[in-house]
Amino acid sequence: MCTFGAASRRILRASKWWLPLSLAVLAPAAVLAQAKDPGVRQAATDGGPPVALAGLSANEMPYFLDGVDRFKELDMVSGGTGPGQGNGLGPRFNSNQCSGCHSQPYVGGSSPAKNPLFTVYNAEGATNQMPWFEALNGPIREARFVQQNGVPDGGVHNLFVVTGRTDLTGTCNITQPSFLPAGNPVTGRGGNPNVVFRIPTPVLGGGLIEAIPDSTILANAQANSDVKQRHGVHGHPNAVQGGTVNRSANDGTITRFGWKAQNKSLLMFAGEAYNVEMGISNQLFPQERDETPGCQGGDTTPNDTDNFPPPGQPVVTTAVLSDVEGFANFMRMLAPPAPAAPTASTQHGSALFTSTGCALCHTPTMMTGKAIASGSYISPSAALSNQPANLFSDLLVHHMGVGLADGITQGAAGPDEFRTAPLWGVGQRVFFLHDGRTSDLVQAIRQHASPGSEANLVVMNFLGLSPQDQQDLLNFLRSL
Repeated sequence: MCTFGAASRRILRASKWWLPLSLAVLAPAAVLAQAKDPGVRQAATDGGPPVALAGLSANEMPYFLDGVDRFKELDMVSGGTGPGQGNGLGPRFNSNQCSGCHSQPYVGGSSPAKNPLFTVYNAEGATNQMPWFEALNGPIREARFVQQNGVPDGGVHNLFVVTGRTDLTGTCNITQPSFLPAGNPVTGRGGNPNVVFRIPTPVLGGGLIEAIPDSTILANAQANSDVKQRHGVHGHPNAVQGGTVNRSANDGTITRFGWKAQNKSLLMFAGEAYNVEMGISNQLFPQERDETPGCQGGDTTPNDTDNFPPPGQPVVTTAVLSDVEGFANFMRMLAPPAPAAPTASTQHGSALFTSTGCALCHTPTMMTGKAIASGSYISPSAALSNQPANLFSDLLVHHMGVGLADGITQGAAGPDEFRTAPLWGVGQRVFFLHDGRTSDLVQAIRQHASPGSEANLVVMNFLGLSPQDQQDLLNFLRSL
């Protein structure tokens, strides 16, 4: 259990949870200078290939491998030579392959150190200009508008258009949105206040997260309630309907994927991303987001469908699936990140992670239930069923205060609320927080504190540690 002294309580009462002065008192510059982020952890698996869940059956593995190939496909507007490559990129899009955004430290991860969009924006002769918030040494960012025409918006406004591309058969003259005025391209800060950003979430271990029962998430939310109350932690599932919490608007179950836990399943996550990020309509999202004549990659929608073979041709089992089904299979059967071997420092840091209160939101482990991958509903997948998911998240959304608020509401996740980011694999991530504003773990921790944040006391506890204790906790995080 975490404790804090009378001095800390006086600071909290005096500041009314506003912390710049109290942070300075508890964490003088000398302390912060000594505790440093050790940086991105290197591992033998860097660069891949992606690792399948342990225990996949011989029948499941071909679907995982098929999904890997689809996840790495480079999509074209039309005329691609590989399976699925000519599915109809655009008319508006953010990138042209899933693995471009999810590649650190290997396919399925997060945004790489070198922004791949600099090979995308003018590919095939496109006339796009690179938006100011995409830097070569910064994260991949998608853009959302807080408002449009005076009313709340919150939707993704694509960075690029197909205008000018040589793989476009029609005549298209649509233009990019304006994201001006500009700010700092690396941090994404200081520009147009109506434009907010998200960076890619890792999908490593996604199937284990999907397989956690609703009842487990809700029971974990109620656990240690007295300690959570003393720390000001009051997370809740994304949606609230009719007095019951954490319920999808579609079927009444818990949503858990995305920065605001807005998506229900990996299939939904894949289908939305294919249409929103790449402009490729599919059976989950069958309409084009921009229906301007001449800008389409094909004459029919959806672009991506199940692939039934013509009469007389043999059926290749995995080839029958649509791309979004292949993407979901890959993510579902993708192993979680492997942590580094423990050391005396990281073991001590793990204990401090709990005692400071970090684990009140970043739950170290939840168990999965019975689940399938792509196998029989009668025989649950051994790789997914009754397994520990060491995700370091409660999958709830929490108020993160004005410092991190993006002004966007999704479901019942309000303008300053975000899902507790799973920390497995954080040791190998380059960029932190929902908009990638920093690559420094110390800064990421500090920015959890601002007026209205549920993490204020936890941040104070961290900053009140000795320099060596802070370093041990940082070393533990980089070991994950």
